[in-house]
Amino acid sequence: MVSSIVESTEIKTSESPRISLEEWMHNPPDDKEWVNGELVEKNGMTLKHSLVQSKLTTCWRNYKDSSGRGGEVYTEPPCRTNRQGRKPDVAYLTAEKLAQFGELAVLPQSFPLSAEIVSPTDFAEDVIAKSQEYLESGGEEVWLLFPENKWIIVVTQNQKLIFTSGQTVSTQIVLQGFCVAVDELLA
Repeated sequence: MVSSIVESTEIKTSESPRISLEEWMHNPPDDKEWVNGELVEKNGMTLKHSLVQSKLTTCWRNYKDSSGRGGEVYTEPPCRTNRQGRKPDVAYLTAEKLAQFGELAVLPQSFPLSAEIVSPTDFAEDVIAKSQEYLESGGEEVWLLFPENKWIIVVTQNQKLIFTSGQTVSTQIVLQGFCVAVDELLA
């Protein structure tokens, strides 16, 4: 049996010049987050991952529009957490936060509602740590979507809920009233 030790699935891009977090915030490179002083490529995107990202974006946007809540839904928008420069797969910025921050290149905190779609190359520990990072940096609710297992974990400061195949997942704090069948979203 062959075994290997892997610290993280995040791929460092050694050919990229080293830049500061402030430089990243002024001009965040496509498909790269700023993690522990390094540019890290967002990897593991599969067709299924892309489809789930598209479905969730559409669902959140349609609900935001039909409910009259305002705000905006984004795909892979740059934001600064307390420690890193991140790009959640899908994020919702409330109307209040949109008015507060306006049209910035990078949101200077986490989005109120963020979603990370877990790819086959992701480590659960990394994704869970990222959700905590979002919550510690102004985020209120984080969705972790596991398309292969048909699980959605909704994380807030006070609770962690797991929704599985056959159930309906709903927002807990942000974009209140939104719900969708797990199977519809992750099919």
